[in-house]
Amino acid sequence: MTKVLVGTDSVHTTAAACDYLDPRLGEADTVVFATVPEGPVSERDAGDAGNVARTRLIEPTVEIRTPDSLSDGETVTEALLRFAEELGADELLLGLTRGDPETAGDPPGSTVQHLLAETTLPVVVVTV
Repeated sequence: MTKVLVGTDSVHTTAAACDYLDPRLGEADTVVFATVPEGPVSERDAGDAGNVARTRLIEPTVEIRTPDSLSDGETVTEALLRFAEELGADELLLGLTRGDPETAGDPPGSTVQHLLAETTLPVVVVTV
């Protein structure tokens, strides 16, 4: 039974994560999509990302976590690490950048860089 935490803030990142996860996971597995607000992420974006996940991943259990905001002073990296610990995640999955297809080819975003430096969990980074 594998537990994967996906940090996402866009439908593009969510779709890329689903493309990666779909052939790898089955009924006994759980995927939690965490949409952590960073910048101008609207509630609609979070809802749409959740709909993409539920539609594209049939076999594993899919949960959506969309917190209203970060705790006082908490960074996105800290929130994702907290979510991973609460879930007992086996793996983290992130988009290379903010999920905008126009950023393809850009270097990894700050959240990816910080998570790679601060976690001992395996981290998978997908491009959109």
